[in-house]
Amino acid sequence: MKKKSPLYTIIAIAIAIGYYFINNSSKSTEPTSEETTTSVSKSSKENNADVKKTTKTINTATTSSSKPFNFLPSSTTNQVVKHDYYTLSYSEKHEQAEWVAYELTRNQLSTSKHKRPYFTTDTKVKTKSAEWWNYKDSGYSKGHLCPAGDRKFSKKAHDDTFLTSNISPQKHDFNAGIWNRLEQKTRYWANKYDKLYVITGGVLEDNLQTIGDEKVSVPTHFYKILLDYTQPEVKAIAFLLPHKESNKPLYEFVVSIDMIEQITGIDFFPALPDGMEKIMEQSDSYKKWSFR
Repeated sequence: MKKKSPLYTIIAIAIAIGYYFINNSSKSTEPTSEETTTSVSKSSKENNADVKKTTKTINTATTSSSKPFNFLPSSTTNQVVKHDYYTLSYSEKHEQAEWVAYELTRNQLSTSKHKRPYFTTDTKVKTKSAEWWNYKDSGYSKGHLCPAGDRKFSKKAHDDTFLTSNISPQKHDFNAGIWNRLEQKTRYWANKYDKLYVITGGVLEDNLQTIGDEKVSVPTHFYKILLDYTQPEVKAIAFLLPHKESNKPLYEFVVSIDMIEQITGIDFFPALPDGMEKIMEQSDSYKKWSFR
C-alpha cells in the first residue's frame, strides 16, 4: 500500500481544527432551544399579566357603572314605596315615612323655579297616606323629607315631593332654620363630591305626640345620613337633630350611623361590603367632609 504524504496529513488536521472552532463559535452566539423557550415564556407571562391587570380594571369600572348600587335601608314596616325620584318606607302606625332615600347628583342641582303644588295623598301607599288637613291649625309645618329643593331639575320631580307620604310635622322655626341649613349643606356636598346617597326620616317611637284625626306622629328627633360612594375615598356622615331650633354649627350634631340604627331599628346600607359597612357606621368623625 502506498503511504500518504506528511503534508496531506498536516493539512487535514488544520482543516478539522478550523471547522471545530467555527462550529463552536456559531453555537455560542445563538441561544439554545431551552433558553429560547424560557425567554419567550417569561415575556408571554409578563404580557399576560399586563392584559389581566387591564381587563380587571375595565371589568371593575364596567361593573360599578352598569350595576347601580343598592343604597336602600331595611324596612321595619314592610311597605316600601318606589317613586320615580325617591323611595320610601311608610309607617301606617305613625302616618309618615320611617325613611326616604334618593340619589342626589351634581347634574340634578338646579335653580329652576316651579309653581308650588298642593299636597296630595300618595296613592302608592297601600294603607293610604295621611291627608294634608291633619296639619291644618296644628301649629306644625309640613316638613319635607325629600326636599323640593333637591328635585328642581324637572317639574315632575319637583311636584312628586308634594305627597303626604314625604312629609313629617315640624316646628316652623326648626323647619326654616337648622333643618333648612342641613338641606342646603347637603346640596353643597352633592356639588362638591358629584354624587350622594341621601336617607332622611324622623325617629319614630312609641308614645309620641300626634296631630290631626289620623294621629300623625310628631318626632322628637330627625336624622339625615349621607353616603359618598365615589372611589377611592368612600365616606359617610350622619346627623341626629333634636326637634327644636338651634344656632349651633351642624358638625355638633354628627353621630355614628350605628347610633341611629340603634334608636330606629333600621339597617342602613345593608348592601355595603361588611368590612366597609362596619368601619363607616361606627365612625362619628366629620373630618372628611368640608364644613365652611
